[in-house]
Amino acid sequence: MPLSFRAVRTEDIPLICTFPQSEDELYYMYPKASFPLSHSQLQEAIEQRADSTVIELDGQVVGFANFYHCEDGGRCSLGNVIVSPAARGKGVARYLVERMIEIALDKHQASEVTLSCFNQNVPGLLLYPQLGFVPFAIEERRNKQGERVALIHMRLQR
Repeated sequence: MPLSFRAVRTEDIPLICTFPQSEDELYYMYPKASFPLSHSQLQEAIEQRADSTVIELDGQVVGFANFYHCEDGGRCSLGNVIVSPAARGKGVARYLVERMIEIALDKHQASEVTLSCFNQNVPGLLLYPQLGFVPFAIEERRNKQGERVALIHMRLQR
C-alpha cells in the first residue's frame, strides 16, 4: 500500500470536506465547525493553522491533519486529524500522525507534540498511545447536543 504525504492544495478541500460522516466525527476532527463541513470552514482552518498535510493512497487523498499551535523549539499541537471513510482501518491514521510528528520534530525542532482526543473517539484513543502519546490532562467539554464529554490531552516528548 503506497502511502505518501504532501502539503494540502486548494483542490483537495472539496474531497476532505466529505471525510467526516456525521456530526460526531466532525466534532472529533474540528469541534468549532458545523456539520456538514463546508469548504469555507476548512479553508479558514487551513489559513489559521500550520503545516496542513494530506496523505495519498495510490494518488488519492485519504487523510488530512495540521497543527493548530506550533512554535519552533517548543510545542506543536496536532489537530483536524481525519481519514477518508474508505481508507479507515488500513494504517492511514498511523502514517498520518507519524508524518506530522516528523514535521514537528524535524522542521520545527519541537520539544513536544500534543494532541487532544474526545473520549468517544475509540480509534484515536487506541492509536495515539501506540505512537508514544501519554495522557496528561482531562478536560470536561459539552458536545453539540449539550452532553458532557471528556477531552483527553496527550503529549509525546522528544
